[in-house]
Amino acid sequence: MSGLHPAGFRRACRAEWTKLHTEAGHGWLMVALVLVTAGVGAAVSANVPCPVAGCGQDQVRLSLAGVSVSQVLAAITAVLLVGGEYGTGLIRTTLVAMPGRGTVLAAKATVLGGAVLAVGSVAVLASVLAGRLLLPGAGYTPAHGYARLSLADGPTLRAAAGSVLYLVLVALLALGIAAAVRDAAVAVGVVLALLYLFPLLGHVVTEPHLQRLLAQLGPMPAGLAIQATANLHHLPIGPWTGLGVLALWAAIALFLGGAILRLRDA
Repeated sequence: MSGLHPAGFRRACRAEWTKLHTEAGHGWLMVALVLVTAGVGAAVSANVPCPVAGCGQDQVRLSLAGVSVSQVLAAITAVLLVGGEYGTGLIRTTLVAMPGRGTVLAAKATVLGGAVLAVGSVAVLASVLAGRLLLPGAGYTPAHGYARLSLADGPTLRAAAGSVLYLVLVALLALGIAAAVRDAAVAVGVVLALLYLFPLLGHVVTEPHLQRLLAQLGPMPAGLAIQATANLHHLPIGPWTGLGVLALWAAIALFLGGAILRLRDA
């Protein structure tokens, strides 16, 4: 995606933004992302009790539990941004209007990343607020060693901001895969398999070193380490390092998607 012309890139971004916000499906997916993230987080916050001091739960991670579900909606939005155009044949018009294929993918990534960043911020803030209101009722109180959730707390802020970045990176990962495979249904299947296969294998295998390796390499388990605020020394991978692993997966997917897009006919 090197050699982007600024004026052409701006035109491409405007075109991609028009597609994103004028197609009703994308808008509903973004609304659903907020509702699912906050709703699942609220349900978990209200229903995972801490009856005694030292119950061992990470209340920040509980409040952000919805991210592991709503990431599917971020991925589907990304896939439709590419796969939808291939399905309708609109991609030919897009590539004729903007012959620089690297520019097209870069514009899609920029617009998609910005949209998920904004919507994800609302979703995560709603989750933290729900946790702040509901967790004390489930026993997460100062008497049990838990302060009320607040973004003024450094680890909580890191987990919240990192969760937003996690959603953005999952969307970019899905965008790159969609650009590579072109078919929306296949792309969704590949993305979901990539996200959930590593955690599934981690529960199946019994060898501790292999479990740890899977948690360090998988885009979902590594990336979600950013949400941890307790017992960090027990984590298979550090919070920011884990998010870096997901970023590497996304970068590789975008690189491969861009390379295949340039080499293959629409």
